[in-house]
Amino acid sequence: MDSFAAGLNYYLHTHPAVKPKLLTRFEPWMALSFTEGSIGGDIESINLRQLEAFYGGRKIDATPEKISRLESAPSEAEPTGSNGFAIAPANTAAGKALLLINPHTSFYFRSEMQVVSEEGLNAYGAVTWGQFFVYQGFNDRAGWMHTSGGGDAIDEYIETVVKDGAALRNHYHYRYGNDLRPMKATVISVPYKTPSGMAQKTLTVYHSHHGPIIREEGDKWVAVRLMHEPIKALQQSYLRTKAKNYAAFNAVMDLRTNSSNNTVYADADGNIAYYHGNFVPIRDTRFDFTKPVDGSNPATDWQGLHAAKDAIQLFNPKNGWIQNTNNWPFSAAGANSPRREDYPAYMWNVGENARGIHAVRVLEGKRDFTIDKLIAAGYDSQLTAFEPLLPRLFKAYETAGDATMQAAMREPIEALRGWDMRYSLTSVPTSLAVFWFAELRERSVNEARAAGINVIDYMSTKSNEAVLLESLPAAVARLEKDFGTWKTPWGEINRFQRLTGDIKQPFDDSKPSTPIAYASGNLGSLASFGMSSTRSTKRLYGEVGNSFVAAVEFGPRIRAKSILVGGQSGDPASKHFNDQSELYSRGEFKDVLFYREDVEKNLERKYRPGE
Repeated sequence: MDSFAAGLNYYLHTHPAVKPKLLTRFEPWMALSFTEGSIGGDIESINLRQLEAFYGGRKIDATPEKISRLESAPSEAEPTGSNGFAIAPANTAAGKALLLINPHTSFYFRSEMQVVSEEGLNAYGAVTWGQFFVYQGFNDRAGWMHTSGGGDAIDEYIETVVKDGAALRNHYHYRYGNDLRPMKATVISVPYKTPSGMAQKTLTVYHSHHGPIIREEGDKWVAVRLMHEPIKALQQSYLRTKAKNYAAFNAVMDLRTNSSNNTVYADADGNIAYYHGNFVPIRDTRFDFTKPVDGSNPATDWQGLHAAKDAIQLFNPKNGWIQNTNNWPFSAAGANSPRREDYPAYMWNVGENARGIHAVRVLEGKRDFTIDKLIAAGYDSQLTAFEPLLPRLFKAYETAGDATMQAAMREPIEALRGWDMRYSLTSVPTSLAVFWFAELRERSVNEARAAGINVIDYMSTKSNEAVLLESLPAAVARLEKDFGTWKTPWGEINRFQRLTGDIKQPFDDSKPSTPIAYASGNLGSLASFGMSSTRSTKRLYGEVGNSFVAAVEFGPRIRAKSILVGGQSGDPASKHFNDQSELYSRGEFKDVLFYREDVEKNLERKYRPGE
C-alpha cells in the first residue's frame, strides 16, 4: 500500500499536466477501498433513475422487473464476458496442467503486471483500475480465471409499507408475517462540488431487513438484497492470489463473496477445477426469485448461504478439460459436466451460448495440448452462431416467391452457401454475414424482448422468413454504401486503431489502423473483438473483447505466454503504446518473464518512486 500511494503521488508530481478530478494526493489506506466482491454486476442491477425518483419524491412510469432467468444470457450488445479453459495433465504433451486466461473486457480496462512482495506474494496477470489484487492470473503454483456469470445472487423484495400517521417519511413500518416492523431510516449528507464551491445534500435513506429501498411499485416499496461483505470480499480477492494448491484455493473460495463470477482453476499438482458462482443464497424453491417476491412472507427470506462445496462445481473431471464462456455449467466438461436436475434453478441463470458450443468442439478428444496448441484452440476461427441461422435464411430465399429479389440476391446467397463459417482477413462472406446478422438483430430485438427470449435465440428459432430475408439486401446496401461493393474482405472493414491515451478512443477512417480477423463473441468467436459504441465511421473498430490473454503451463517452473491489446503504456509517445498490436492481430503471444532473473536480463528501467 505504501508503494501504491508513492507511485501515484510520484506520477502526479512528475506529470503536472495531469489534473486529477478529485484526489490530489493518495494515501496508503486508499488501496483498500475496492471491496466489491464482483466485477461490477451487483450495483449495476439497480435502476438509478428509479432510485433518484424515489428519494427525490418524483413519480415515473417505468417499473422494471428483475431480468428473468432465461435459457440464454441477454446478448443484444457486444458481450463483455470471458473464456476460461483448463486442461488436465493427461491431455497435455508435457503431462502438466494448462490454463487459458481470456477476459473479454473493454480495451485498456485491464493492465498486465506482476506484483511481488518478497514476503509470499508473487502474482502475475490482469488487474482492473483501483483493484488491490491481480484479478485474473497465476502465481508460481496455481492460476485462476474468472468468467462473468454464476447463479442468482441478487433478489428484490416488495415491502408493504404502513405510515403511522406522521407526514414525514421517517415514520414508516412494513409488514412481516403478522407483525409490523419499523423501517430503518438513516439521514446521510452528501457533499458535492458546485462552480462556487462545496454544497451539501441531505437525504433520508430507508432499509428493511432485506436491504435498502431502491424504488416504488405502486403504493409499495422495493428493497434489494445482495452480497454486502466488503472486508471478506477484499480478503477473498487478495488471498486467492497467494493460494498455492487446490486445498488452499478452496478454503479461500469458502469465504463466498465472489458474487458475479465463475472460476476456472489449474495448478502445478495437476488439478483442474471449476466453480459456478460462489455467493449463492439458500432460497425456498416454491418462489420465483427471478422477479420481486413478497417481503411480507417470511418464507421468502434467504436461509443462509450454500457452502462452496454444495454449489455447482467440478474437480478433475474424467474428460480432462473444463471450459466456461459465460454459459451454463452443464457443458463445462462435456459428458462429465454437472447435471442440471441436481441443482436448484437459482444456482444458474444463463443458458448455452455459441462460444460454449465452440469451446467444447476445440477441447474434446484432444490429448496433446501444449501452450501453443491451447492458444490455437482459443483462437479457432469458427463462427458457430451462423450454423442455425444460415439454413433458415436459405430456406426463406428459396420459398420467397419474389423473382426480382431472388435474382438480385442470388450472388450474395451463393457466397454465403459456399462459406465455411470461418472468419479470415480475406473473407468476403464474413463481411456479408456479419452485416446481415447486425441487420437481423436490429429487426428482431423488440420482438425478442416482448417474447422474453434472448435476441440471438429468437433470431435462430423465431424470426419470421420475411425478416430473415429483408435483412440481406439491407446488409448488401450498407456494405455498398460504406465500401463501394458488398464484396469487401473482412480485413478491410474490421480494424484495430489506437490514436490517443484516452480510455474511450476516438476513431478515424483516414488514420492508420490494423486489420483484425476476429469477430464478435455473439457470433461464437472465441477470440472476441467488437465495437460497443454507436458507429460514426465506415469501418468497424474494436473496443471490447480479447484484451489481456495468457496461456500458462504449471510445473516445477511456470511457463507462460501472453498478449495485451495495443501495448502496456497509455502514453502515445512511448514505444510501448502500440507495440503489441501487430502480434495481437496475428494471434501471436510474447513469452512471460515470470522469474526475477529473467526480468533482470530484459529490463529497460529500474526505479523507485522519487529516485
